[in-house]
Amino acid sequence: MACAFVSVDRIPSVLRACTRMLMAAAGRFGLLLLIVLWTMVTVVLPASGEGGWKQSRLGTEAAVMEEERCTVERRAHLTYSEFMQHYAFLKPVILQGLTDNSKFRALCSRENLLASFGDNVVRLSTANTYSYQKVDLPFQEYVEQLLHPQDPESLGNDTLYFFGDNNFTEWAPLFQHYRPPPFRLLGTTPAYSFGIAGAGSGVPFHWHGPGFSEVIYGRKRWFLYPPEKTPEFHPNKTTLAWLLEIYPSLAPSARPLECTIQAGEALYFPDRWWHATLNLDTSVFISTFLG
Repeated sequence: MACAFVSVDRIPSVLRACTRMLMAAAGRFGLLLLIVLWTMVTVVLPASGEGGWKQSRLGTEAAVMEEERCTVERRAHLTYSEFMQHYAFLKPVILQGLTDNSKFRALCSRENLLASFGDNVVRLSTANTYSYQKVDLPFQEYVEQLLHPQDPESLGNDTLYFFGDNNFTEWAPLFQHYRPPPFRLLGTTPAYSFGIAGAGSGVPFHWHGPGFSEVIYGRKRWFLYPPEKTPEFHPNKTTLAWLLEIYPSLAPSARPLECTIQAGEALYFPDRWWHATLNLDTSVFISTFLG
């Protein structure tokens, strides 16, 4: 068995086999060889793949489509000067190529998160505008029993959603490997919110301070309005219901800015911009709020 490069999804079984091989080698050639060989063991995340989230036995992914045309700018290798001049206080932008989160992505595979945090109690919020209700349960129970495609008929207060309310002490071993977008706004302090949600789920329109939202696995469709343009929505209807019931009747001039954020991309949203989100797949994501 070749131990130098292994898929992250096979880490436990491969490492056990490699350990046995290396111990046998050490018995023959000494401890020095063992140390040299062990340093060659490298975990590599496949360039394509869903980290076990899409292939998990959670039912068929909801049939939700990407928008016909993305109306949010995509910028690769944006400079801080360009960010401040054109976007920080004016409009959203999708950032590409600013950070390398391949290690964080590997750690966020379904197998790795369940192995590391399965017994941790997480706090779920209802998927409506105000998220009043909170429910605590083990992370593994959420993943195996509640992480399923959104029912279009369900109301927001009947849908539980894992995003934010993270215990930063318990999740610190994961968060320490995340590399957020390098841009900051004067007088703000970054704070992370980590989440995992099923296809068709999301949060209806709301607003708060500025921040970034990066997709680690899956795809997340965003709908955004500037602060002066309040969207038409019901605070207890899910984003999926809004997309099916209200969005088709909107005049072109009344439609929001919208775009689907792919894995590895991060969207910046300015202060007080209205936004709603819709996960097109089972998605893993992390936001950096600038408060």
